Amino acid sequence: MTTMVFDIETVPDVELGRKLLGLEGVNDTDTAKAMVFNHLQSSGSEFLPLYQQQIVAISIAWQSPGEFKVWSLGDENSTEAELIQRFYDGIERYTPELVSWNGGGFDLPVLHYRALRHKIQAATYWDHGENNRDFKWNNYLSRYHWRHLDVMDVLSGFQPRARAGLDVIATMLGYPGKMGMAGDQVWPEYEKGNIAGIRNYCETDVLNTYLVYLRFQFMRGTIDAVQLAEEEARVQSVLVDSGEPHLQAFLDTWKALSLIHISEPTRPY
Repeated sequence: MTTMVFDIETVPDVELGRKLLGLEGVNDTDTAKAMVFNHLQSSGSEFLPLYQQQIVAISIAWQSPGEFKVWSLGDENSTEAELIQRFYDGIERYTPELVSWNGGGFDLPVLHYRALRHKIQAATYWDHGENNRDFKWNNYLSRYHWRHLDVMDVLSGFQPRARAGLDVIATMLGYPGKMGMAGDQVWPEYEKGNIAGIRNYCETDVLNTYLVYLRFQFMRGTIDAVQLAEEEARVQSVLVDSGEPHLQAFLDTWKALSLIHISEPTRPY
């Protein structure tokens, strides 16, 4: 089985915002502020509706037998449509198991709206058994199927009150958690033209998600302690060989946290 862990980063779709709010000629910064203010007045939340968000990065952690790699789709100059097309092309070609953290509540719905916007087809992803019988009982879209595993949803028992953020769960397990920036910093960094930094941040998020996923797989007995250690060692080896400063920083933080965790005294119940 091939596993594709994914994460997206988004910014306000200012082109749409100008159309919705009648702001033709207004610059991107002021349009984004107006979008947030308008939504805050109507809903009490500054978090924009999913259809008003534009994808600027999609990062992947890819695991197949004997292989692991992490990267961001396209390059710094790729359009949103190109990123989304590459995402669905990977599903079409390999039919991987998708893994996410809150992918069912955020990443996938955003991808749906934006694929609709750009006229992108994704036949395998949307299949409910019409083309492949197996997809009737296990597809990417049904909440309780496992072809897409939203780790946050499963761990919380699908209860909103029990949900937790990736950063705190990764930290709890001794993994680095958020690095480089936070979600609310993506738009300011995008305005600066720091697409590379956003892509790097997204890659560390998929690394955290993959490591939490491995611990979940161990918890439910899909892998044993030896396999867990082997997979974690494989990830570390890939990070060393990458030569990428942000991945090396992730590894260094992980190793430092591992030493702290090992040194903690065991307390009896």
